[in-house]
Amino acid sequence: MNTPAGNGRRPYMRSMQGWWRRNTFYVEYMIHEATALFVAAYAVVLLVGLVRLSQGQAAWNAWLAALRSPGSVVFHVLVLAAISYHAWTWFQIMPRTLPPVMLKGKRLSAAAITRSGLAAAAIVTLMVFFLVRGLWA
Repeated sequence: MNTPAGNGRRPYMRSMQGWWRRNTFYVEYMIHEATALFVAAYAVVLLVGLVRLSQGQAAWNAWLAALRSPGSVVFHVLVLAAISYHAWTWFQIMPRTLPPVMLKGKRLSAAAITRSGLAAAAIVTLMVFFLVRGLWA
């Protein structure tokens, strides 16, 4: 058998199967990336709602009724959990991706950056919630 090495032996080929399960960092990374699919799925739900809104009141009301179905409620609970985890891990990654943040001549800690991001997200979420509740209440 002719091999690239020319010595009759086959080159070592490390198995790639399950590579990400060998290290907890990679497991967490893959779960984070998988939750992005839920973000995309919910974007599709909102896009369908926008299309139904453009089709008139009957289509909009049918879409709203579909959102109230038990299957849709279960879907939304799963999406909420996945997106919450995605956001949590995003803010945990944020200190590693930002350049050093200096405040009063001192470097801001990774925990402070993560907490600030989570607090900002919570505040904006509450603002949007109360804005939407005020519009439809």
